[in-house]
Amino acid sequence: MRRGRFPLLIVLAQATGSLAKTVSYDWNVTWVFASPDGFSRPVIGINGEWPCPKIEANIGDFVSINLNNQLGNETTGLHFHGINQISTNAMDGAVGVNQCPLPPGHSVKYRFLADAAGTFWYHSHDMGQYPDGLRGPLIIHDSEDPYKDNYDEEFVITLSDWYRDQTPTLMTTMINPNNTDFAPPLPNATLVNDGGNSHISVKAGRTYRIRFINWSAMFSTFVYFPDFDMDVIMIDASYVKRQAAKQLRISAAQRFDVLVTVPDDADKNYPYLVVLDVNQDFAAAEPVRPILYPFNVTGYLVTNDDKDKNETIVVDKFEPFDDTTFAPHDDEGVYGPVDKQWVLNFDYCFDVNGYPRACFNDTTYIAQKVPALYSAASLGDNNTETEAYGQIGAFTVDYGEILEIVINNQNDAIHPFHLHGHQFQVLARPDSDAGNWSADARINDIPPRRDVVAINPKSYAVFRIKADNPGVFLLHCHVEWHVEMGLSATLLEAPDRLRNYSIPQDHLDACEAMGIPTTGNAAGNEEWDNTEGFVTVPPTDYTGSLYSETT
Repeated sequence: MRRGRFPLLIVLAQATGSLAKTVSYDWNVTWVFASPDGFSRPVIGINGEWPCPKIEANIGDFVSINLNNQLGNETTGLHFHGINQISTNAMDGAVGVNQCPLPPGHSVKYRFLADAAGTFWYHSHDMGQYPDGLRGPLIIHDSEDPYKDNYDEEFVITLSDWYRDQTPTLMTTMINPNNTDFAPPLPNATLVNDGGNSHISVKAGRTYRIRFINWSAMFSTFVYFPDFDMDVIMIDASYVKRQAAKQLRISAAQRFDVLVTVPDDADKNYPYLVVLDVNQDFAAAEPVRPILYPFNVTGYLVTNDDKDKNETIVVDKFEPFDDTTFAPHDDEGVYGPVDKQWVLNFDYCFDVNGYPRACFNDTTYIAQKVPALYSAASLGDNNTETEAYGQIGAFTVDYGEILEIVINNQNDAIHPFHLHGHQFQVLARPDSDAGNWSADARINDIPPRRDVVAINPKSYAVFRIKADNPGVFLLHCHVEWHVEMGLSATLLEAPDRLRNYSIPQDHLDACEAMGIPTTGNAAGNEEWDNTEGFVTVPPTDYTGSLYSETT
């Protein structure tokens, strides 16, 4: 099993450059016009192109990205979803948490260790930008992949919902006192490979590793091959024991690596169906509409370009494989005993101005002035005081402790929750209407690990981590609209080890350009308990999730 920490000796050797190489990218973030669903709109691309390029490296490499913001009218930043960021918490890219927003005309460098192999992705963690296009695959290869002899080739298939309006317009409509039903924006289309080719050339008798990435703003996708099973070998970036599945439900931000084998006697092109989960019929596994439903896409594994590629697929019922039943490849048992428990109850709420928000424990997340990591690095012995960080749902855990996280989803829809910096063990995720968690709940003693768990309606999930990665990490719903509504909390992991953490100068320069303080508590005050200047009410005008006095 390769998921986890490198032995210390190897890490030190890599740090001196004796074992590792650096994979470097120079990127300008720019506006591009694209029409992935046949309707032209501005999207956020890289170096004048969209879809955005793939990052590719080997386990043990360093990845270095020089990012220059040439958008002109928006700040930006990059988060590398699923990367642990061991000793590089400033590179996690969550604006307002691990860095300041990067203003137009400025650059920062991201550099981190590819400490574990898997299928990852990168995206903006600022202003709800990834639904506007700033997203791409991040693939870390493994020379000791336990399945490397089981497939011949590999390729990536990305899945997403798609909106013809830009995020600020959608958010202004949603975060509005008139939206008393908390209605999110609804998509206009489903994209496979961001509107690129969903037909993949294959050869008879060969086995292919498909890396599925769902980077939807909101919706899950069902994936189905009518002619053969998908053998799942990895979920998010954790190896599992090979398991055949006929249908998968891939929630926003989740990844599944599967093996599919084209028959030796292939005499046709083999379709696969991608269905956007846009209503509760799908989630409840009720009979669903046939292929003509507008949020379906049919792709093909093409063995012969002259053969038919217009097959109609009808699914009588979606019954996706239960991803909590996958077995970890290394048979690692449940972490324990539990040292701390963090219980979060999710539902919608209204702020004091009557604007719709999303809340943990009846409190919505409000972005502050100083990034939380910068406060942790500068507050000295007082950096364990959660009140110093403002209304960001801060929770502390000491180094080496076992933390159990319980999320009670009190809403009537499925929600995918993501924790930065960790592959957590999913101990329990019961069906809909199970109610809130209770102490006698049944758990899986050999649980799978992943970094996004989809929690069923009126139900809960229980997951655990080992607190062995000091840093400040967001925990949030990966429905981007709900992030913007405040459905986030903040884990302060081993804050005593973050005192005097060094922030790169170019990151500090970005803060200075935005007029944002880089030391002190949430408001930049030296005294940790001086709350003057804290942001206590969410803004009534949508300007993204960042705080800035200059915008």
